[in-house]
Amino acid sequence: MQPLRRDFTPADLLSTMQPQGITGVVSVQARQSLEETHWLLALAEENPIILGVVGWVPLAAPEIADVLRSITPTPKLKAVRHVVQDEPDDQFLLGEAFNRGVALLKDVDLVYDILIYGRQLPATIAFVDLHPEQPFVLDHIAKPTIQSGRLDEAWVRNIRELAKRPHVTCKFSGVLTEIRDREWNVETLRPYWDVAWEAFGAERMMFGSDWPVCLLRSNYANWIAAVETLVKPLSKDEQAKFWSQNAQQAYRL
Repeated sequence: MQPLRRDFTPADLLSTMQPQGITGVVSVQARQSLEETHWLLALAEENPIILGVVGWVPLAAPEIADVLRSITPTPKLKAVRHVVQDEPDDQFLLGEAFNRGVALLKDVDLVYDILIYGRQLPATIAFVDLHPEQPFVLDHIAKPTIQSGRLDEAWVRNIRELAKRPHVTCKFSGVLTEIRDREWNVETLRPYWDVAWEAFGAERMMFGSDWPVCLLRSNYANWIAAVETLVKPLSKDEQAKFWSQNAQQAYRL
């Protein structure tokens, strides 16, 4: 984790993204605190390259309705997320108090970003079925275990099932840290890209960088290059949707 043990600022982001032709981003929470959410929103107001923020709110708290009323006048808050992947209970998403909070999000026009590991997909399918009118974004294609020559078949089955829900959009990101091989290349990623693209299609797949966490396995430029190789067979229209338009639509940028 040593590469991540420093501050990453909007200036770092700008110098990283500009050479790759990236002109705007959505910044996503890392720490589960309202303090960090307000900090990210302040950075977004000061830095036009941050087009939106996925923050954190205490969804299971009794006062969640008041929290949402206080924070949703901020125009750059587009979504909220909980770090479900770190919860010891794989059924966490089905908790009663948590779902009461999620049920309020559609009333304040907030997306819910789903951050899970592949083993949590069955609970996630049941979770999104509880909220058929709520827009969801699945982060990191649900973090399958990636190893050359060994496809995560349980992930394949469950990601295809989840993709049948039209209110779920998928973000192709965060896969590098799930690779178990010492080295990786585009072909390591291709089976997972192929499954996710087939499942969600041109209308519901979007790019994500997972920067700076991606630095644990690659630099930003190499990740962009790998994804460019994967999307090369797509039409110009499909590429435009993947790189920007689907994110603009999902997060109302």
